[in-house]
Amino acid sequence: MRVITLNANGIRSASDKGMFEWLAQTAPDVVCVQELKAQQADFDERHLRVNSHPPLNGIFSCALKKGYSGVGLYLAQTPQRVSEGFGVSEFDQEGRLIRADLEGLTVMSLYAPSGSASEERQASKFRFMEAFLPRLEGWMREHQETGREFLICGDWNIAHTERDLKNWKGNLKNSGFLPKERAWIGDILNRLGWVDVYRRLLPDASDESYTWWSQRGQAYAKNVGWRIDYQIATPGLAQRARSARVFKERRFSDHAPLIIDFDQ
Repeated sequence: MRVITLNANGIRSASDKGMFEWLAQTAPDVVCVQELKAQQADFDERHLRVNSHPPLNGIFSCALKKGYSGVGLYLAQTPQRVSEGFGVSEFDQEGRLIRADLEGLTVMSLYAPSGSASEERQASKFRFMEAFLPRLEGWMREHQETGREFLICGDWNIAHTERDLKNWKGNLKNSGFLPKERAWIGDILNRLGWVDVYRRLLPDASDESYTWWSQRGQAYAKNVGWRIDYQIATPGLAQRARSARVFKERRFSDHAPLIIDFDQ
């Protein structure tokens, strides 16, 4: 099972840059996309389906605000159930989460808020963290009680450790690397038992692990990046992960696709 996650920074823009052709060639089973910046009415046939073998059909949760946020999933299997959001209106109306239940597996595409724009957005990010943590606890309990595996893919907008960004010393007081944010990720992994699948496979990776680069100051050319895109899994699924890489040969966005292959 090949799973790809990518913040598209505008799905129509990423489409124009060849994202869908690349996805078809890469032949994933699941694709999680974030920051659609589109409404359902904006999608045409190019955006609704990945013409791979087998083909993948898209499902989306769009923000109420036009040109903002939004998440989607492209799936080879027909899901048993699809749901949008996680029950908190402030974030559900921004298109932050979409969930699809497959047989024995739940996949979610997540776009956590960024706090870098203003103090108000950082406060919203902290509210998101507080509200989302109990959901993560509940899904882990469901996994433990039923055996259902969970995989949450997306842009978490937090670099967890010093290995996860180039200029960590210069960002200690900046959104995305604040102590409270990093501790929150640590709590998810250490107390709740979720697994950062990339780090399980590549514990020492640094420069090659970055998935996002600022569009200022030649950050991409100099690889001054951040690892803020994750595939977070329940332990049983994480144990089945076999390879992980960040695809940088082509650019569809200011983020790079994270590709992880799992045994079925």
